[in-house]
Amino acid sequence: MVNLTLSVPEELKKKMDTLPEFNWSEIARQAIAQRIKDYEIMKNFVSKSKMTQEDAMELGRKVNKAVAKRYLERWKSL
Repeated sequence: MVNLTLSVPEELKKKMDTLPEFNWSEIARQAIAQRIKDYEIMKNFVSKSKMTQEDAMELGRKVNKAVAKRYLERWKSL
Protein backbone atom coordinates (compact mmCIF):
# COMPACT_ATOMS: atom_id res chain seq x y z
CA MET A 1 0.00 0.00 0.00
CA VAL A 2 1.24 3.51 -0.78
CA ASN A 3 1.01 6.55 1.48
CA LEU A 4 -0.95 9.65 0.60
CA THR A 5 -0.61 12.96 2.40
CA LEU A 6 -3.87 14.83 2.78
CA SER A 7 -4.23 18.47 3.75
CA VAL A 8 -7.29 19.55 5.71
CA PRO A 9 -8.24 22.93 7.14
CA GLU A 10 -7.05 23.52 10.70
CA GLU A 11 -10.61 23.76 12.03
CA LEU A 12 -11.49 20.37 10.54
CA LYS A 13 -8.37 18.80 12.05
CA LYS A 14 -9.37 20.13 15.48
CA LYS A 15 -12.77 18.48 15.12
CA MET A 16 -11.18 15.23 13.93
CA ASP A 17 -8.92 15.26 17.00
CA THR A 18 -12.00 15.29 19.24
CA LEU A 19 -13.06 11.95 17.71
CA PRO A 20 -10.08 9.63 18.16
CA GLU A 21 -12.31 6.55 17.93
CA PHE A 22 -12.59 7.06 14.18
CA ASN A 23 -10.01 5.61 11.80
CA TRP A 24 -9.66 8.66 9.57
CA SER A 25 -7.40 6.87 7.11
CA GLU A 26 -10.03 4.19 6.55
CA ILE A 27 -12.76 6.79 6.21
CA ALA A 28 -10.68 8.63 3.58
CA ARG A 29 -9.99 5.36 1.71
CA GLN A 30 -13.69 4.50 1.66
CA ALA A 31 -14.66 8.01 0.53
CA ILE A 32 -12.13 7.96 -2.30
CA ALA A 33 -13.22 4.47 -3.39
CA GLN A 34 -16.89 5.53 -3.33
CA ARG A 35 -16.18 8.67 -5.36
CA ILE A 36 -14.37 6.59 -7.99
CA LYS A 37 -17.23 4.08 -8.09
CA ASP A 38 -19.79 6.89 -8.49
CA TYR A 39 -17.71 8.45 -11.27
CA GLU A 40 -17.43 5.13 -13.12
CA ILE A 41 -21.19 4.54 -12.85
CA MET A 42 -21.92 8.05 -14.15
CA LYS A 43 -19.36 7.74 -16.94
CA ASN A 44 -20.92 4.42 -18.02
CA PHE A 45 -24.42 5.93 -17.88
CA VAL A 46 -23.42 8.99 -19.91
CA SER A 47 -21.61 6.91 -22.51
CA LYS A 48 -24.88 5.10 -23.28
CA SER A 49 -26.99 8.27 -23.34
CA LYS A 50 -28.27 9.73 -26.58
CA MET A 51 -29.09 13.05 -24.91
CA THR A 52 -27.22 16.00 -26.35
CA GLN A 53 -25.97 18.93 -24.31
CA GLU A 54 -28.73 21.06 -25.81
CA ASP A 55 -31.32 18.46 -24.77
CA ALA A 56 -29.93 18.56 -21.23
CA MET A 57 -30.04 22.37 -21.15
CA GLU A 58 -33.65 22.38 -22.34
CA LEU A 59 -34.63 19.79 -19.76
CA GLY A 60 -32.89 21.84 -17.07
CA ARG A 61 -34.81 24.97 -18.10
CA LYS A 62 -38.11 23.08 -17.92
CA VAL A 63 -37.28 21.69 -14.48
CA ASN A 64 -36.26 25.14 -13.23
CA LYS A 65 -39.53 26.65 -14.47
CA ALA A 66 -41.58 23.91 -12.85
CA VAL A 67 -39.78 24.26 -9.52
CA ALA A 68 -40.09 28.05 -9.57
CA LYS A 69 -43.81 27.79 -10.35
CA ARG A 70 -44.36 25.36 -7.49
CA TYR A 71 -42.56 27.60 -4.99
CA LEU A 72 -44.39 30.71 -6.19
CA GLU A 73 -47.73 28.94 -5.79
CA ARG A 74 -46.81 27.85 -2.26
CA TRP A 75 -45.54 31.34 -1.40
CA LYS A 76 -48.79 32.94 -2.62
CA SER A 77 -50.85 30.60 -0.45
CA LEU A 78 -49.06 31.67 2.76
